[in-house]
Amino acid sequence: MRNIINKQSLKHIQHYLPLLGIFGAGLIGFYIFSYDRLFQFFIAIAVSLSYVTWGLVHHHIHQDFHLSILVEYLVIAILGLVVVFSVLFQA
Repeated sequence: MRNIINKQSLKHIQHYLPLLGIFGAGLIGFYIFSYDRLFQFFIAIAVSLSYVTWGLVHHHIHQDFHLSILVEYLVIAILGLVVVFSVLFQA
């Protein structure tokens, strides 16, 4: 039986733990401030900006940053914000 976690995955775990922390803090913030939709939206903006920043730093460290990577992270962050906005402020 093959190991599910290989050495390559463990090598990068230190880069992905902060990303999990960003998303975890966002989820906890959403739960704690469930009574305030506007503040939840600002939490979503902060998580999105942190996600883009993390991606830029991650790719800078690995020296494989390109403009297309920035655009990809921005598109995913904006898509996430659109989803959160539509769920929070639906009529």
